[in-house]
Amino acid sequence: MSKRDYIVSSAHLADPGTEELSEFEYGLILAHHAFERWLVRCMTAAGYPDLSRVDILVLHSVHHRGRPKRLADLCFVLNIEDSHVVNYALRKLAQLDLVARARPGKEVFYATTPTGDDACRRYREVRQACLLAVPTPPTDHAGLGETAGLLRALSGLYDQAARAATSL
Repeated sequence: MSKRDYIVSSAHLADPGTEELSEFEYGLILAHHAFERWLVRCMTAAGYPDLSRVDILVLHSVHHRGRPKRLADLCFVLNIEDSHVVNYALRKLAQLDLVARARPGKEVFYATTPTGDDACRRYREVRQACLLAVPTPPTDHAGLGETAGLLRALSGLYDQAARAATSL
């Protein structure tokens, strides 16, 4: 059996036996940046070139299931600690008439406007035309659900490690 060659971008972190973790992290970094680039380019093609990746994620989270959302819930769902980042995105989206805020009681809720609904629909159309229409391995997208579950589990692992590092 021959030794496997690893693509380890951070060889200084990879002790013998941990090369696969470093290789996975490198792949995650590449996928993360590619996904962020995709978000912005897809929304630009949908007709909204001035939105950042956070703006786009917030817009889609507000639009999700057609129910108004609170700032705290959006931060929680997006796993963003700094509520000012999400609040800034909400203000920007409101200025563009993509979301509207309402205060039915003591709390503020955000919902997409008809313009925001249309932006999400157009994003979906571009996504369908550019991302989902091209066969990619695996061609039937088998295993993507399991991979998504693994990534969610790993996000918990990295969050726990971040908490541990904070207390050092």
